[in-house]
Amino acid sequence: MTDARGDKPLHHRVLTYLHQRPRLRLALIIGLPVVWLVGIYGGSLASLLVQSFYRLNPFSGTLERTFSLDTWKSLFTEANLAVIGRTVGMAAAVTVTAATLAFPLAYLIARYAKPKAKAILVVAVLVPLWSSYLVRVYSWKLILAADGIINWFVDKVGLERALEGFLGLPVVGGPSLSISLFGQFLVFVYIWLPYMILPIEASLERVPGSLLEASADLGARPGTTLRKVTWPLALPGVVAGSIFTFSLTLGDYIIPTIIGDSSPFIGLAIYTFQGVPATCRWRQPSPSCRSP
Repeated sequence: MTDARGDKPLHHRVLTYLHQRPRLRLALIIGLPVVWLVGIYGGSLASLLVQSFYRLNPFSGTLERTFSLDTWKSLFTEANLAVIGRTVGMAAAVTVTAATLAFPLAYLIARYAKPKAKAILVVAVLVPLWSSYLVRVYSWKLILAADGIINWFVDKVGLERALEGFLGLPVVGGPSLSISLFGQFLVFVYIWLPYMILPIEASLERVPGSLLEASADLGARPGTTLRKVTWPLALPGVVAGSIFTFSLTLGDYIIPTIIGDSSPFIGLAIYTFQGVPATCRWRQPSPSCRSP
């Protein structure tokens, strides 16, 4: 169709122009995401990095824009290294456990479940995400409490001595499961498990069934097929889920506040000390100890 002068409509000319210039078309497609990631997100991180070389005045709490390594020196203290080690260790344990639990379920959904059962299982994975994050965490606090359902069940089956012995361990234990590192670990795994299941399931969905059949035809046992064929092809989903799980655990500060013995994690330390001069952290509030 042409206009009265015999020319093609404007949108046809624009589409033809873009079709003949693939680089310009690609730039227009990815331009906005690049501006967001590089300009806004990357710019914010760069600004944060630059400000780390400034210092806070210990008396007024104002930012002094003179080059200083005081912030970096205070980062590598014994207390901060303990916080970093505790957080990274918890994030790694949660990631490994979530991957171990998620892979069999994701494999069942992707390879064996019929369409109706697959839909039900996917919805079951997503249902916890429909409720409030705080509601789920506080619910687990009640479940793990000394008078919660877990302790009630343990008492009914006669395993209270075993639980007391476990809670008496110096690293993972505490007065109750809700005030222990192990209870904190359980809540982290529960909260972030869907973020591990869904990427793995999506990755397994893309594994061609013909490859598994070819592996069986060549004499490979199911375990060998899983290790040599399925696992390498599903690895991108495992990596994506691990990035979600590890990073979310690394930066979370709500669960360590509600569950556990209040040992500081990186997120909680940042939330507590943000904008507070180093000399004011452990002092009584005063006019000079204010956030800038």
